[in-house]
Amino acid sequence: MTTEQIVLAFRPKGMPTLSNFTFESIELPEIQSGQVLLKGWYYSVDPYMRGRMNDAKSYSPPFQLDKPIEGGVVAIVTESKSELYKKGDVVLGFLPWRQDMIVSEKDIHKIDTSLAPAGYYLGILGMPGLTAYFGIMHIGKPKATDTVVISGAAGAVGLVAGQIAKIQGCRVIGIAGSDEKVKVILEEFGFDGGINYKTEKNIQKAVAELCPNGVDIYFDNVGGEISDAVISNLNFHARVALCGQISLYNSTEGPVGPRIQPMLLTRSVLMQGFIVGNYQDQFPEAIKQLGQWTKSGKLRYTETIIHGFDQLPTALLGLFKGKNTGKMIVEV
Repeated sequence: MTTEQIVLAFRPKGMPTLSNFTFESIELPEIQSGQVLLKGWYYSVDPYMRGRMNDAKSYSPPFQLDKPIEGGVVAIVTESKSELYKKGDVVLGFLPWRQDMIVSEKDIHKIDTSLAPAGYYLGILGMPGLTAYFGIMHIGKPKATDTVVISGAAGAVGLVAGQIAKIQGCRVIGIAGSDEKVKVILEEFGFDGGINYKTEKNIQKAVAELCPNGVDIYFDNVGGEISDAVISNLNFHARVALCGQISLYNSTEGPVGPRIQPMLLTRSVLMQGFIVGNYQDQFPEAIKQLGQWTKSGKLRYTETIIHGFDQLPTALLGLFKGKNTGKMIVEV
């Protein structure tokens, strides 16, 4: 059987381009006992993938040159030699960017599309939702009197993080990259205030005006000058959940900014970097809670869906230009 895959052709310097990706046709082998043949349905694109395009030590190993990009994929079983799966089952796994793929039964698990749409398992019930949950609940430790600021507020993680903070009774301010996105977080997702960082001349002042009593929890998705501005407004005993630094991922020079250690020291601030895998043993508890909030309507969700397997590289690059509201996925 012939299928198509997308491989990393060479490592980018700075912002990746479409030339970093190559499309290849390959012949799949015969399916063996304990394996299933899958057809990809939804493919996740995520900011962390940019780091894996570098040949650098990190929490996830680099993508290999001339090998398929890998990520979260919802797929349909089209042939099975496994006792665990039958034709037509919908499954989730960390899988290669191929249209069809043969994988071990150990590398996937079944999802229930009667509880939520399949794409949600790459978003609110997947890595982004879990990331938001653990960042707010375990690092932020929200109290009803807290003021919370979310950067990247209109993204897949930010939208969920802000809503979880609202569920806990917090006042929530979001920072996003367009007036349209600010409108969305205010009118559709219940944030109490919003800042368009692209048009706001003084973000530090804007945060101070919207947070007159200071910032108790900062959920940091972006880093850079935006985070400098928020950190200057932190309260005593504030908590910073360090989730992402997307503003710096394509930087070719070492960033220079304020030295934040004096602020952390003198205000007894906790700043903790984390990845969702740190909490793997608590995934069932978190998924159950996210599912309950979603079913009850307390958590709302939105997706930016791009159509076509050939659009995967374009969708990934679009993350770094703010092309998405909510979770960006590619549907085949």
